[in-house]
Amino acid sequence: MAPESAHVIATYLIETSLPLAQAAEVLAGEQSTGTFVRVERESDEVRARFAAQVESLTEVPLTGASALPGAVGDPALRRRAVLRLRFPLDNFGPSLPNLMAAVAGNLFEIKELAAIKLIDLDLPAAFTTRYSGPRFGVEGTRRLMSRPEGAMIGTIVKPSIGLTPEELGELVGELAQAGVDFIKDDELQGNGPHSPLESRVRAVMPVLQRHADRTGKMPMYAFNITDDIGRLEANHDLVVAAGGTCVMACVNLIGFAGLEFLHRHAEVPIHGHRTMLGALMRSEQVGIGFRAWQKIARLSGADHLHTNGISNKFYESDAEVLDSIAAVREPLLGIVPTVPVLSSGQWGGLAHATYEAVGTSDLLVLAGGGIHGHPDGAAAGVASMRAAWHSAERGESLDDALVASSELRRAVERFGPARV
Repeated sequence: MAPESAHVIATYLIETSLPLAQAAEVLAGEQSTGTFVRVERESDEVRARFAAQVESLTEVPLTGASALPGAVGDPALRRRAVLRLRFPLDNFGPSLPNLMAAVAGNLFEIKELAAIKLIDLDLPAAFTTRYSGPRFGVEGTRRLMSRPEGAMIGTIVKPSIGLTPEELGELVGELAQAGVDFIKDDELQGNGPHSPLESRVRAVMPVLQRHADRTGKMPMYAFNITDDIGRLEANHDLVVAAGGTCVMACVNLIGFAGLEFLHRHAEVPIHGHRTMLGALMRSEQVGIGFRAWQKIARLSGADHLHTNGISNKFYESDAEVLDSIAAVREPLLGIVPTVPVLSSGQWGGLAHATYEAVGTSDLLVLAGGGIHGHPDGAAAGVASMRAAWHSAERGESLDDALVASSELRRAVERFGPARV
């Protein structure tokens, strides 16, 4: 039996037309010992040991969003609260899939709730007896790409789909020559017949190895090996056998259990892509927030994890993005730190504002269009990113950076005013 103090605290935002305390008890019971009615063997002893308990319940203002379908009660009585529930570890043990059944399972379907979103998890150290977290993280990634300090500058292959393996090899050579640290497949480029994984590996790795022979440095290329779980090992081994130093997996598409399965086999960093996370995260009314999600992904072995970046092309505000970056950087049960990956609409003109807000260079900053869309080509795009980040890290002003770098000035002409 787990120690009495071993428990998980799950934090939710809830809305209900019932009294808040009543709705909280319905949720706690449904996700632990209870059902819609008290049953014979749900004794006081069973409830005392296994029932989820309300740790705290704090009312907050309503948002005005519509109730979830099927919610019961008078809409005029609706109230909102932050609810913290304490789940005994004995209920599921240090098992992430079974933990998620408790803290993020049927609760989204409870009709007494007009809204329910899991926003955070406090996990006991017992989870590290099974889950070791990233094997490489920040330090290992820097070592493999020979970038001991400063922001790690990367890009995504663009166009996302359509390049032949030979064209991909040419692009990678250009990017390597320009001094990029990291290149990755787009999440849309998996193992399709137009450009299979094996063909991409054959086209890319000799180019990177020749560059390494000339310079002593090899950019990290994250090949997208996302696939059925039974294919992950073979896809990983294909990359490693060719000398690759990174694989990419779409976390939500292979699942946390698939990520952990890959992690146990992986010999190189796992670049964790968050695609499909918006389906879980975007609504204020239902789903799983980034703070909770990223803890499970990190424990499952993600060495890199996408957070989005400021002024991004998607829906998140700067405040939400900065909170996501901070969340990934926060210590978690003593495991190796995961690298926050900034992406989505990033370019050199965001470097100073990002560095000022985040205060660290332990970031992998990816620019797709911000590099490939530079008016003077991808190599100039890399140069503009590097110049901007070096300037910000040295404490120089944006004006100083613009004077010093013609590539950054040209980027401003194309992408608009840089942010201070």
